[in-house]
Amino acid sequence: MINSTAGLDDTDVAIGAVRAGAEAVRARYGQRLTRMDKGAGDFATDADVAAEEAILGVIRAARPEDAVLGEEGGRRGAADAVRQWLVDPLCGTLNYAVGNMLVAVNVALRNAALLNGPAAVADPFSGEVFFTDGDAAWVRRDDGDTRLAPTAATRLVDVNLDPPFPSAPGFRAVDLLTHPGFVERFRPRVVSTTLALAWVAAGKRAAYVTDGGDLTGSVHFAAGIALCRAAGCVVTGVDGAPIGQGEQDGQAGRGLVAAADAETHGLLMSMIRSRGVEAGAANS
Repeated sequence: MINSTAGLDDTDVAIGAVRAGAEAVRARYGQRLTRMDKGAGDFATDADVAAEEAILGVIRAARPEDAVLGEEGGRRGAADAVRQWLVDPLCGTLNYAVGNMLVAVNVALRNAALLNGPAAVADPFSGEVFFTDGDAAWVRRDDGDTRLAPTAATRLVDVNLDPPFPSAPGFRAVDLLTHPGFVERFRPRVVSTTLALAWVAAGKRAAYVTDGGDLTGSVHFAAGIALCRAAGCVVTGVDGAPIGQGEQDGQAGRGLVAAADAETHGLLMSMIRSRGVEAGAANS
């Protein structure tokens, strides 16, 4: 927790916020959880709510004039605020609820004046905090900060298979797993937490793929995308278009392909496009 907010820059605030959220998540792990149904099989728990309140406490103390968009509490603050904090207090709620530690706490600052802003992702159980000031990215451990260095050496690619599937039938992530070139080159991992995006930035994963709309404004994905960009990863939509730059005219890339390097990104895009051509032919 942050004891004093005096003199903190935005990166410090993001780090303090995710640490506060991670502390709340750890404190409730393994306890009996109250579930709040969101519909379509989705739910939150009292741990999600407690983590979000802990995060909001840090942000409110340090930046009382800023707006906040939280997954559980929704929008708070002025609707026309230039600065807005995107908060996902517990990404991987289902994992957490069944006793799986693959979860993340995400916070990102969205500033209308900046394309890339400060963000942080905490792994509550490893104690690692991945963060960026918008220009470079690091991981903070007990022994200090280390610059993130993406690499495709692991050949591990995380693929998000959670619905919805807005790009089907042209693109379905599950089809990527059956592509001959994919299984020859990569080893798939299937997760349901955006901790995997931090792993791409840190060199623990070669890439991450998910469907969806423009995810740069999503409380789930904004922090991970910011980390990958600052670390030097190649980041586009599943359609190959830039993400986050065309949202005003509807031209922003859909979904997300975040790869450690250009070669990995190019290989994945070629596989995605070939599957899209096959799907189009099958439906013509």
